[in-house]
Amino acid sequence: MNSRFVRKTQRLTLAAATAASLLATGPAFAKDTVHIGFIGPLTGGVSSIGLGGRNSADLAVKLRNADPNAKYTYEIEALDDECKPNVGVQVATKLAANRKVVGAIAHYCSAVAMGTVDVYHKFGLPMTVWGAVLPDITYGNEYGEITRVNGTMINQNETAAKFMLEQGYKTWAVIHDTTDYGKGHNTYFTKYLEEGGGKILGAFGVTSDQQDFTAELTQIKQLNPDVVYFAGLTPLGVRVRQQMDKLGIKAVFQGVSGIKSDAYFEGLGGELAEGSVTFLEGAPAEKLPGGAFFLSEYEKAGYDSAPEAYGPFAFAATSLLMDAIEEVGPDRKKIVAYMATVKDHESITGPITFDDHGQNTVALITPYVAQSGQWVVWEDSEYASGARKLPGKQ
Repeated sequence: MNSRFVRKTQRLTLAAATAASLLATGPAFAKDTVHIGFIGPLTGGVSSIGLGGRNSADLAVKLRNADPNAKYTYEIEALDDECKPNVGVQVATKLAANRKVVGAIAHYCSAVAMGTVDVYHKFGLPMTVWGAVLPDITYGNEYGEITRVNGTMINQNETAAKFMLEQGYKTWAVIHDTTDYGKGHNTYFTKYLEEGGGKILGAFGVTSDQQDFTAELTQIKQLNPDVVYFAGLTPLGVRVRQQMDKLGIKAVFQGVSGIKSDAYFEGLGGELAEGSVTFLEGAPAEKLPGGAFFLSEYEKAGYDSAPEAYGPFAFAATSLLMDAIEEVGPDRKKIVAYMATVKDHESITGPITFDDHGQNTVALITPYVAQSGQWVVWEDSEYASGARKLPGKQ
């Protein structure tokens, strides 16, 4: 860990330790209150991710408000996009139209983020993505208001294809949802897999609310792939994996980052989830530069749900927004201009550097495998050591 980040962590820890006394005695002087927004799926099938993101953003605000050196007091308005584009547009418009709100941290679901970027641009509201991975969110427009701290599905699928080929697998069947999210993952994974010598035997698009996959999975069983690649979110992935088992499909189940949640195990149980593989930007929370600090403070705060896979990114995005406000003031245009200059900005997830489209240059992608009812980093797993074997041909 670099010395600058250590010093910053020490300052944050001191701020957290003094929070109780500050609340008891009150601040030495009144600070102006600045309003920021959070949007994510707080209800529905991927609500565990949204709640983890909201809690992580809330934690960043609490720690900043406990810091006597902060220029402002921050209030966060959390809104539920339900992982639905139409709802996302409604709540994004509500947030952006509120002139008291000077910036936002928003969206886990890519289809929602794609549906809302025009809203943030229209109202001039700076918005930093904390979880959605579709490249076009940042690269599809020349919108200075839009930035993203996590990586994209391009990085994720390039690593996923290379990793799975190195395990000795040769053939895949693809099931993807028909949103831009699912189709995008399919496009990039297929590109990198075929460039590496892998073969897609068949690809099947399904709706995100589809319940019965008998027709698709019957064809997949006949194709007899080594791996079934799934591109979609946890609720759909759980249904596909359950029905693969009923039809006796023994291929490895490889999912995109959309299945990286505790809800995957809650929906399947540890035995059926066992051996599933997924990939996620960055390192696991405990291995991040500020991961130990983040996890410790999250536990102390007493939230009733886990931070989940993208919680650290939500914390980092919220902290970055408040850093911008501390530097240039609670002014939307000035915050947008500040974000365009972000380079090697310290965060718990590592340095944040935005390219000319506001995309953080996240290079690291981590493979995970489901082992004994939890997601385990591949290199730390019994599968990597050879003590356990993935299903399918190797």
